[in-house]
Amino acid sequence: MLVYEGIYRWEGFGGRLRLPRGCCRLRIYDLARRAPEAVALLRPILVLVADVPESPLSVRSCAGHLATSIARDFAMAPSRMLYVEHVPESRYGREGEHVIPEEFVAVDFTWTEGGAMHPRWRTLQGPLLEAVRDLLATDAGPGGPGP
Repeated sequence: MLVYEGIYRWEGFGGRLRLPRGCCRLRIYDLARRAPEAVALLRPILVLVADVPESPLSVRSCAGHLATSIARDFAMAPSRMLYVEHVPESRYGREGEHVIPEEFVAVDFTWTEGGAMHPRWRTLQGPLLEAVRDLLATDAGPGGPGP
C-alpha cells in the first residue's frame, strides 16, 4: 500500500549553513498493509527514491544522509526498510538512438546511532525486481508508472 508519494526535501548536514540540501521523488510503500495474509516480510517498508532535475544533489551522492532523514521524518525502523534508488530509462544521441536502461538499485547500510553509514549498492534482480515493477505498475496514476 502506498503511504507517501511526493517531492521530499531534506536539510543538509553542514552546520549553520545547512549544506548540502536537496530534494528527490519519494514513494513509500508498506507491503505488510498491502497483503497482510501473505508471507511475513523482513523488510516490509519499501522506500523508493529518484532524482529530480531541480535538486542540486543526486540521491546517490547523499544516500546515507537521505536514508537517515527519511527514517527519522517518517518514524521508520531502519531494519524494516528496503531503500531502493530508481534510475529511469534515458536516451541520448542525435536521434535518441542510444539507450541507458531503467535500473532499480537497492542500497544496504550499516545503521548506527548517527544514522545510515557505509552504503553498498546492488542492482535488483529476479523476483524482487519484478515485485517492485509490478507494484509501480499497479499503483501508477494517470501519469503512468514510475516514481
